[in-house]
Amino acid sequence: MLRSVILAASRSTRMERLVETAPLTRGVVRRFVAGTSPDDALRATGELVANGLAVSLDVLGEDTETAEQAVATRDAYVSLLASLRGAGMTPAAEVSVKLSALGQKFDEQLAYDGARAICVAASEAGTTVTLDAEDHTTTDSTLDILTKLRTDFPTTGAVLQAYLRRTEADCRELATAGSRVRLCKGAYKEPESVAYQSTLDVDKSYVRCLNILMSGDGYPMLATHDPRLIAIGEDRARWFDRSPDEFEFQLLYGVRPEEQARLAAEGYTVRVYVPYGTQWYPYLMRRLAERPANMAFFLRALRAKGA
Repeated sequence: MLRSVILAASRSTRMERLVETAPLTRGVVRRFVAGTSPDDALRATGELVANGLAVSLDVLGEDTETAEQAVATRDAYVSLLASLRGAGMTPAAEVSVKLSALGQKFDEQLAYDGARAICVAASEAGTTVTLDAEDHTTTDSTLDILTKLRTDFPTTGAVLQAYLRRTEADCRELATAGSRVRLCKGAYKEPESVAYQSTLDVDKSYVRCLNILMSGDGYPMLATHDPRLIAIGEDRARWFDRSPDEFEFQLLYGVRPEEQARLAAEGYTVRVYVPYGTQWYPYLMRRLAERPANMAFFLRALRAKGA
């Protein structure tokens, strides 16, 4: 119930204004979002890379409605990749791209062209691109574009969401040699017809999908903060005789930094998902929906503001 409320709040402009202006909630925003500018992203990336962590950068903004907005997002990624290369942060830093930010919802060809331009820039910078997953209505389109991009850019990463009932089959198709696959739980509100609804069922699906990826020939990227699932990932790596350079853990910026450091110290590749940009609010609310306990901090902050 609380998760549904939080996701509904992600569409509230009034709540966005309150979160943006309340002093206490600004601190939480800074915890989960690197900032609003490319300079903020480069600063956060430099700090993480210096601590032995890898990075995947996301230019926030998925509510693209015009071709001009899509082109602006493409150009922002191309510029970011040039800056990362110039700062010597590749290949440790790659980028994550939401195709909806490139116009997928109204022009798939435009989204493909934009993603291809970003892949070209990433290749020139010596790094990679991962296509983020979004709500279930975009999954087929995203995987189709992924297939096209991999013709010339075979290291382009996929993201699969364990809460979708289809994901086990998608894992089997993508667990092939050279295929980079990020497995996450999923953060969008989906109907029961396409997605598991209970935490237990989602966790069970995650483990089944994890086993498929770990037993396959691809490169699994385990995106989870759940201590049990991280431990299962470590166990499955040993069971399938995977060395630390044959898979990686991924965690969100600002979430469980001590665990990030622990895993890196044990020799695992740990990639931190670093979002930045002016459209931070929907992203932040999805993070709160994933862990509703964080909402208590926001409520205290808003009460202090007199909301």
